[in-house]
Amino acid sequence: MLKQIVFAVMLLITGVSIAQNGTTSPYSFFGIGEIKFKGTAENRSMGGLNVFSDSIHLNIQNPASVANLRLVNFASGGSYKYVNQQTETESQNATATTLDYFALGIPMGKFGASFGILPYTSVGYNLESISDDVNKQYTGTGGMNKVFLALAYQITPKFNLGIDANYNFGNVERKAIILEEDLLLGTREEIKSDLLGFNFNFGAEYKTMVTSDLQLTTSATYSPATKFEVQGDRNISSILVSSTGVVIPIDSREERLDDVEVTFPSQFTIGAGIGSPKRWFLGGQYTNTKTSNFNDPTLNFGTVDFVDANKYRIGGFFIPRFNSISSYWYRAVYRLGVRYEETGINVRGEDINEYGISFGIGLPIGRLFSNVNVGFELGSKGTTNKGLVKENFFNTFISLSLNDKWFEKRYID
Repeated sequence: MLKQIVFAVMLLITGVSIAQNGTTSPYSFFGIGEIKFKGTAENRSMGGLNVFSDSIHLNIQNPASVANLRLVNFASGGSYKYVNQQTETESQNATATTLDYFALGIPMGKFGASFGILPYTSVGYNLESISDDVNKQYTGTGGMNKVFLALAYQITPKFNLGIDANYNFGNVERKAIILEEDLLLGTREEIKSDLLGFNFNFGAEYKTMVTSDLQLTTSATYSPATKFEVQGDRNISSILVSSTGVVIPIDSREERLDDVEVTFPSQFTIGAGIGSPKRWFLGGQYTNTKTSNFNDPTLNFGTVDFVDANKYRIGGFFIPRFNSISSYWYRAVYRLGVRYEETGINVRGEDINEYGISFGIGLPIGRLFSNVNVGFELGSKGTTNKGLVKENFFNTFISLSLNDKWFEKRYID
């Protein structure tokens, strides 16, 4: 039965990775795209909360938590997003499928290490503007991926410190087409940019029993501001658009853009929670991102203001009876959370904010506390004011968390 469950989940995740198209949000037009959530399905089911960590689940948001692992953990997850995009006069539906992460955590006594890969940003939009007999079309695809290596150390049984190093790489392709009714030929501009760079994330975690049954957990992470290198090419063409919509280049000119540096803002997160070990947990978390320091000299085709962003998350879980023999569902983990996020972009004087409510369940499999996690989220992003787009979305996410014992000393061969 276990092999069948594992095979089914991996087949689904493989399908997710093949079909991946990242995002369909028009707000991925700005900057280097939509920032993807860095965390597991377990975190997302609790509103994105990363305060909680234990010995059998991998927390890829706070590197300090890796020191808590007591079993080798493999974690993988994917998600499907259905979104209704609406303006004051129109509405349309879109979907996006993504592979969210592959990661492996390895305990080493007081040390712990993890490494993996996940998407960092995603670009995917198709916009059109018609005014004064001028038709403007904008499309974009691509994004950045993140390869990370984390190392943590247990200073005391209650206090951990950790750091992860991230290598970020990817490319973004953006296209703008301008057609004027009185002109036979239009103009097309294509910019292809390669992005790469390193950044670091520091984490700390403190746990203590405040009573015989209640445990207090606090955590903090900090990512310093960093610079990424952008290398690009631009192609400008005169085009003819056929009656069937086919774009025919008439004359093209290609040039190499000067290499530039994009400044990524710093981010600070602090959180706390209380709970009864192996029974329940409730926590809250606050994140501040200095988005106003974002500098993007080459990738924006429009006017947008970047402002400092705050994020608020509340979530938790409940396990009816973790060691129950009589009922499988008593051993399941039930999760719930809410979040409110400022994206850090202001368009036409309107802040683009996002909120969501999520819930999920962790289903135990095998004999080493492995589990399949399924979650759902309802939420909204943006506004219809001033001709902007509001997105009402429904997310489904699924993950696999597998535990195993490595490096055991065998007394009988």
